[in-house]
Amino acid sequence: QVQLVESGGGLVQPGGSLRLSCAASEFTVSRYAMAWYRQAPGKERELVAGISIIGGGRDYADSVKGRFTISRDDAKNSVYLQMNNLKPEDTAVYYCNARQVLIPFHVYWGQGTQVTVSS
Repeated sequence: QVQLVESGGGLVQPGGSLRLSCAASEFTVSRYAMAWYRQAPGKERELVAGISIIGGGRDYADSVKGRFTISRDDAKNSVYLQMNNLKPEDTAVYYCNARQVLIPFHVYWGQGTQVTVSS
């Protein structure tokens, strides 16, 4: 069964750090563009960071530039999101996303992991 499983969420104080992990099963992430999205209560899901398959090019939402880093380890079939200097406005459910870049362009989502930034 195709799965994306996130882990690493939790409660952290403002200014703290967390590292989210996303492990894939039953497909190979090296053939997919990978991304992290988040959704806060009452808000739409938004793209936080993405990483391509060729050259590992990265894109970030303006709100997280300089604080978050997305990376991938194709050997471990995983993708990561290092989050530093966390702010209360980063509180959300974070979702891992995989988008196949060739036909049939499959798209997969993880179940989400909660990140809460609060003192």
